Amino acid sequence: MHAAVTVTPARLPELLLGLATVRPVIWGAPGIGKSSLVREFAESLGLECVSLLGTQLAPEDLIGVPQIRDGRSVFCPPEAIARDEPYCLFLDELNAATPDVQKAFYSLILDRRIGTYELPAGSIVIGAGNRATDNALARPIASALVNRLAHVHLEASPKDWLVWAAGNGIHPWVLDHLTDRPDHLWSKPPKTEEPFSTPRSWHMLSDALHSFGPALDETTLAVIAHGTLTPAHAVAFSGYVKIVRSRFGIEAVLKGDARWPHRPEDRDLLYYLAESFRGRLVKELPASKDHLSAAAQQTAFRAKSLLVQLAEISVEVAQSVISPDNDGNPVLPAWFLVEAARDMPRLVEARR
Repeated sequence: MHAAVTVTPARLPELLLGLATVRPVIWGAPGIGKSSLVREFAESLGLECVSLLGTQLAPEDLIGVPQIRDGRSVFCPPEAIARDEPYCLFLDELNAATPDVQKAFYSLILDRRIGTYELPAGSIVIGAGNRATDNALARPIASALVNRLAHVHLEASPKDWLVWAAGNGIHPWVLDHLTDRPDHLWSKPPKTEEPFSTPRSWHMLSDALHSFGPALDETTLAVIAHGTLTPAHAVAFSGYVKIVRSRFGIEAVLKGDARWPHRPEDRDLLYYLAESFRGRLVKELPASKDHLSAAAQQTAFRAKSLLVQLAEISVEVAQSVISPDNDGNPVLPAWFLVEAARDMPRLVEARR
């Protein structure tokens, strides 16, 4: 299922309210909050939310078992579905279900009924599923069903998640770090079997931090960060926590009050400071040297000196400061990169 237009979590309740009568289905990457948003939406309407996971169902779990009444067999739907009061039926992992279960979903989605049982008036049915492009379990859905659904593609929104996190007990370290690095909230699922960052995984990390408390040591922090996040994000977060605990920040390095950390065990801190250094240069250096103020000129001079010091500890980390983005486009101004290449040719050589 491909997304032509995506929506943020903040927009989803409004859309679901308008689409509730026309069978909405939410698509999105794993861990971005589809299930939580549906439950919150149902709660806002005063409806109980009943979730059915497509991966955990057999057709008979929906159709029910037969009973003999007046010499005829009658299928009795399960108690979870057959209710007297209106409710929200949430068909989660819709496209991960087997073809037989998907067929059983048809009548619930299209007609709000299963067998002879019809959902109470006022009930709503919402589906959700992951995308095959996210390396999630996903089976094809018949075109006839696709054409009978209203498709909403959800994207992760750092702004929306941070607003939610501030009122839901997310650990201050997680909240503050993602405020500084909102691009770390979500990363594309990898093709290999390894953790990756999502709103759900950051929430899990927050719960672990609360559980361990202030006595959490660096080794344990590294274990739980690498056990929940994309590796690069885990390194950055561990470095951030070291800064919080030691009050060692990029400001001290820029002012000359502190040097780059050089111990092997501080490599995560070094990477984090290098990322902060890169971000500061992006913010303070103008695109054109013609607009270089005295303050920016001083920043550029100091930056080249710091790059030399950083390269003495790790050429790889120093190179990461001046490297292009994932699409190969320069991040720092071209004039600064030219000067860096002239003064520090080995950094440029390391990029080749």
